[in-house]
Amino acid sequence: MKKYFGTDGIRGQVGAGPITPEFILKLGWAVGRVLSAHAEGPIKVLIGKDTRVSGYLFESALEAGLCAAGINISLLGPMPTAAVAYLTRAFRADIGIVISASHNAFMDNGFKFFNSQGLKISDEWEKEIEWQCALPLTMVDPYDIGKASRIDDAAGRYIEFCKSTFPNHINLYGLKIILDCANGATYHVAPHVFSELGAEVITMNNNPDGFNINQQCGSTHPHALQKIVVAEQADLGIALDGDGDRVIMVDNQGNLIDGDQLLYIIAMQAKYMQTLQGGVVGTEMSNFGLERAFKKQKIDFIRASVGDRYVMEQLKKLQWRLGGEASGHIVCLNLTSTGDGIVSALQVLAAMITQEKTLHALSQAWEKVPQVLINVPCSQAKEMLHHPLVQQEIKQINQQLGDKGRCLVRASGTEPLIRVMIESEDSEKMHRYANQLVDLLKTLAE
Repeated sequence: MKKYFGTDGIRGQVGAGPITPEFILKLGWAVGRVLSAHAEGPIKVLIGKDTRVSGYLFESALEAGLCAAGINISLLGPMPTAAVAYLTRAFRADIGIVISASHNAFMDNGFKFFNSQGLKISDEWEKEIEWQCALPLTMVDPYDIGKASRIDDAAGRYIEFCKSTFPNHINLYGLKIILDCANGATYHVAPHVFSELGAEVITMNNNPDGFNINQQCGSTHPHALQKIVVAEQADLGIALDGDGDRVIMVDNQGNLIDGDQLLYIIAMQAKYMQTLQGGVVGTEMSNFGLERAFKKQKIDFIRASVGDRYVMEQLKKLQWRLGGEASGHIVCLNLTSTGDGIVSALQVLAAMITQEKTLHALSQAWEKVPQVLINVPCSQAKEMLHHPLVQQEIKQINQQLGDKGRCLVRASGTEPLIRVMIESEDSEKMHRYANQLVDLLKTLAE
């Protein structure tokens, strides 16, 4: 069992273990020690961050720890997670580190790690880093202390990369797009990508102040975007999250288009262009209607555990290229090495242009099975799931739903929450069962 690493790196509340300056200093040193043990020749590390205020503090602590281990660092400043993965590959760096808590509020922060191929580091590396964290910190010789420099053109490099994933023979002229940057890491790159491809872009929530990241905006709070799309008579809206690895879209009627729908659009575009390699990976949370739609199209579909790490595992195992989650975290491995909200949005726009259809029309290709998702705050989420009464309730609900629905309850991998999801063609029954289960969890948590 790992002590610090979860399903997506290390994450937690700022000031509470392990997200403290002391630990992050040690973490940087531990990463440096692991790199020194494995790398041959000079070692290069890239560090990017999102816009939350604690990024200043933890960037400095991480930098100090790495330098104490004799590692040279290149600082990228505010940069989307996918940009750090791309630049790690482009600069032939040994590792890329993102200081971000993704879609969480500003009072949280975390750390994601990419290897030289722009992929999340392995379990073995995570365990080795944790083992080093338990050792006393010892500095290298003063002659060997690492140095830090800054890459000033990082944003421009990433903007050009994103544009390169959009077909050269088409453009976005004539499209009016409302873009919600969640006051996060995409604020200075995403508007350029879409406008330079020809779209009229109206940007919202692109004035980060360190505290407003994901605050009632972005992919987790798209309600304002839905209203503005309709009010501005825009063709569509794009909502990114704080570190830019998720995307949710809004059609011209103000309807929310979630990750399941976007994944289907991208898959069908790949099939249309005869570039779909293998099938598609979803998760346990993917809507059952999506599974039925892929079956109808004779496209293989499997479910992974929730989390991009598990989607990636299945993609690599099966040598497929496309996978994603309902949350909007979509992986297009034929284009990039990790989830990228901007790149995913561009693939949906390419489908609209080449098929000459609106986003609304593309999203109506299959019917969702009604689904309810409720988050229940719980400090001991994993332990609560094993409670006999909870297990019994879940079993009974699934028996009563039969083959016309399903109940899935899991602990969040990034927040102290239990996520309750129920799908059923019978909306009344679905909500009744969900409320029963939520009431039980709240009672047991008291």
